[in-house]
Amino acid sequence: MLQAVIEYYGGGPVGLDTLAATINEDTVTLEDMYEPYLMQQGFLTRTPRGRCATQKAYEHLGVCFPEQQEKLY
Repeated sequence: MLQAVIEYYGGGPVGLDTLAATINEDTVTLEDMYEPYLMQQGFLTRTPRGRCATQKAYEHLGVCFPEQQEKLY
């Protein structure tokens, strides 16, 4: 899920339905199972425009955090 947000959507924001279709997972599963854990761990944030990967998620996956996103946090 995090990798898809970063690789396909530049870290977000991305809507739940779009993300679910991208990784071929049910939206309810993402929202009820994965999202709470990822948010609790600080890897994902939920905004009015969609889900966004945090700098911590980039670091966890070993991906360089884009400078333009630093200004959002």
